[in-house]
Amino acid sequence: QVQLVESGGGLVQTGGSLRLSCAASGRTFSGYAMGWFRQAPGKEREFVATISWSGGNTYYAASVKGRFTISRDIAKNTVYLQMNSLKAEDTGVYYCSAGPYSDDYGEYEYWGQGTQVTVSS
Repeated sequence: QVQLVESGGGLVQTGGSLRLSCAASGRTFSGYAMGWFRQAPGKEREFVATISWSGGNTYYAASVKGRFTISRDIAKNTVYLQMNSLKAEDTGVYYCSAGPYSDDYGEYEYWGQGTQVTVSS
């Protein structure tokens, strides 16, 4: 059984930082890119960042570029999202996913259950 489990969400003030983690288990994700998406109440799920299998390539949504950093530890089958200078509009449920190197959530095959991030102003 494939599992992606996110952790690290919480409540933080504007300007603060959080680091999200996503641990993969149940199978090897060799060759899979890993992505982070988020969904705010009443809004569609949106792309945040993705990282290639090797970790050599990353791509960010314009809204987070320069503030968020995605990384992965292949040996630990874990991907991270370091979020700095958080804004109220970053609030939402953050989802980890595995699939092709893409910013299209429809192309990803595996999803975690999500972790809530709330940024208070």
